[in-house]
Amino acid sequence: MRVNKTGGELHDIFIGMRYLFVALGACLLTVGGLRLMGWAPLPETVKLDNARVRVKEVVYLPGVPRDRYTRPTDQVIVWLDDAKYQRLDSTTKEKTVRERKRGEILWHNKGEDAPVLTNLGSAPYRTLTIELK
Repeated sequence: MRVNKTGGELHDIFIGMRYLFVALGACLLTVGGLRLMGWAPLPETVKLDNARVRVKEVVYLPGVPRDRYTRPTDQVIVWLDDAKYQRLDSTTKEKTVRERKRGEILWHNKGEDAPVLTNLGSAPYRTLTIELK
C-alpha cells in the first residue's frame, strides 16, 4: 500500500529532522566543550584487569587538566609518547613544567597525592598506568 504525503506533512517531518540534528549537534558540542575545559575525565582504556593488576592507557589531551586524586594502589607509569606537562602541587600550589620521553617509567606509592597535570603540548600524549592490587 502506498501512502502519499501532503506538502504540510513533509514539511513537518523535515522540521522534526532538523530539530533532531540540532539536538545531536548540541550534545556533541557540549561533551567536546566540557572535555576542552577540563570538566570531563581524560579518555582511558582498560587494557588488562585481573586479581593482581589493572593496566590502563590514559590519553592526555592538549590543555585538558587531569583531576587531582589519591593513588588507590601502588602504580607504575610508563610514557608511550614524549610529553611536556604542567604539574600543580596540591599543597603549595607551585606550578612546575616537566618533560618525559617515550619509554620513561615512574613508580608511585599507594596513598600518594596525584596532582593536577595539564598537557602543554599541541598533541595528545599517552601513558600506561599499571595499578598493582
